[in-house]
Amino acid sequence: MIVLDIAHVAKSFGIDEVLKDISFSLNEGDRIGLVGVNGSGKTTLLKILNGELSVDEGVISLARGVKTGYLTQIFHPEPGASVIDVAREAFSDLTALEAKLRDLEKKMGDPDEADNLDNILRDYSRLTEQFERENGYEAASQVQGVLVGLGFTQEQFDQDASTLSGGELTRLFLARLLLQKPDLLLLDEPTNHLDMSALGWLENYLSTYPGTIVLVSHDRYFLNAVCNRMAEIFFGTIELYNGNYTSYLAQREERLASKNKAYLLQQKEIMRQRAIIARFKSFNREKSIKAAESREKALERMEILDRPQEEKQLSFRFQAKRLLGDIALIGEGLKKSFADRVLFENLDLDIRGGDRVALIGANGVGKTTLLRCLMDPDELDEGTVTYGPKAQVGYFDQRQLGLNPENDVLNEVWDAFPKMNQSQIRGALGLFLFSGDDVFTPISLLSGGEKSRVSLVKLMLRNDNFLILDEPTNHLDANSREALEKALEDYEGTILAVSHDRYFINRFANRVFVLDRDGIQAYDGNYDDYQAELAKLSEGEAEQAAEKTKTELARERRADRLLSEQHQSLKDALNKAEAEAHQAEILYNEAVSLQADPSVYQDPERAAAQALLCRQLQSKSERLFQRWIDAEKRLADFQAENKL
Repeated sequence: MIVLDIAHVAKSFGIDEVLKDISFSLNEGDRIGLVGVNGSGKTTLLKILNGELSVDEGVISLARGVKTGYLTQIFHPEPGASVIDVAREAFSDLTALEAKLRDLEKKMGDPDEADNLDNILRDYSRLTEQFERENGYEAASQVQGVLVGLGFTQEQFDQDASTLSGGELTRLFLARLLLQKPDLLLLDEPTNHLDMSALGWLENYLSTYPGTIVLVSHDRYFLNAVCNRMAEIFFGTIELYNGNYTSYLAQREERLASKNKAYLLQQKEIMRQRAIIARFKSFNREKSIKAAESREKALERMEILDRPQEEKQLSFRFQAKRLLGDIALIGEGLKKSFADRVLFENLDLDIRGGDRVALIGANGVGKTTLLRCLMDPDELDEGTVTYGPKAQVGYFDQRQLGLNPENDVLNEVWDAFPKMNQSQIRGALGLFLFSGDDVFTPISLLSGGEKSRVSLVKLMLRNDNFLILDEPTNHLDANSREALEKALEDYEGTILAVSHDRYFINRFANRVFVLDRDGIQAYDGNYDDYQAELAKLSEGEAEQAAEKTKTELARERRADRLLSEQHQSLKDALNKAEAEAHQAEILYNEAVSLQADPSVYQDPERAAAQALLCRQLQSKSERLFQRWIDAEKRLADFQAENKL
């Protein structure tokens, strides 16, 4: 089934023509990754699909009944609403439905509604079936599951959402959007502000998402895991590919090679035909002139292929002035805290010459702070940092604090390397796509990606033998990331890099350091090797468990049996409480129905006695209902405590 069809869409902003001729269809179940260089129009297209922007030309056809959800990076919840309240807004229809059920339950016990009891019961039955059909009883667990999956702690559930950081607000908006389950899910950089655990959860969630997805992301590992199709915006047009990001790269290269080959062959054939035409005309005979004219007409009818266009690519190298030696960096007993919060302590690390280390860990564990302390050991509370005697350290700061906003691009680099001439500086900038008047753009007006490229120019020209990089791929588009990875692959020096980009880590790293509250755990290899080692360790623990003694196994079996008996006892208590609550509700409803019998309400004594019975049964029903709720909570607490 086609969910969305787009035909010849164009969009301009003033004289800037962003989208020229966009045509494609989305099928149900498609998970499309939208890629292209920064400024190519990816976010513009998402906003058009969401109806936020109108098109200048073209037609967009959305299938009837399709609900669309769009993730934006800007979200402002109402003050006073808690995190879990905002997430629950995804089930506003179910919340309203539940409120109607509670209202009907009150009316069932209201003597003034006795004449309308049959209608109330019918409505209650109908709405209860609808509530169950729409999985109303599962809503609470879904809310908690998505919030925890995206990195929220139980303690944050009751926090005022308006007090969250910008990144946390984006995650909360994403949580609410996922819980809404729109038919067409539009995601603009959904991986921003997620640590690796949350990234893995989101990948698994989206890989089985029942609807259609269009997502923009610079996280190529994420695109590989989630997408079954790719779409590249290319000079205002779009090209689609089947498969994930890696498959797209291979197909794109093949497609470009095929276009180049077809173009060159056609140009060769045109030149050959023109040469033949010239020879025929030189004979100056009637027959040869007619043959020349015939070939000229054939050339005019030929559909001339355009020379295949390619986006400008970064192309640079990192070179080291001299070899580093065996020792790159030794840190001993490192500690850093802010007020009462200790980020890390008693931390040791050992980096040897030639190591290419990726430093990973959960958000907030102190990775960036550790790099800054390595660059300025005076920032440490305790510990010593020793570099190798031949170490020449270059630092990439994700905050770009080393750039002077008062400078233009040219002078920013020239100030750092005054011995170079303008031609050399412009040549270096050209490698990073700063050409012509671009070099006179003030630093303050550059985008995040452009600032990163200026910092990389300066880093390249230093020729250091030890690079310390803090999130170097942030703000870079896919092509720029590929160029950086290629430069680091060919680099002969030592690297220590903090990154959430797992694709990037796979390309450059030969060691992975995992920072947590207990220190640093080192693993050989890249990110995939690290994951494989974790799986191997998990298998080893399983094998170790299988080798336990018979005494241990017997003890565990007794404990398991006792646990199972306690579990079953709580379940039996819950079932009993539920049955008693239902039976009490039935008796109460029967008593309420009897109140509507003319033979009762026309007899004052019987009516009073029946009203008293209704109140007693209502009280009993409410008491047994609370007992049911309490039994359910005891079972849930027991299961959570014992991880059942």
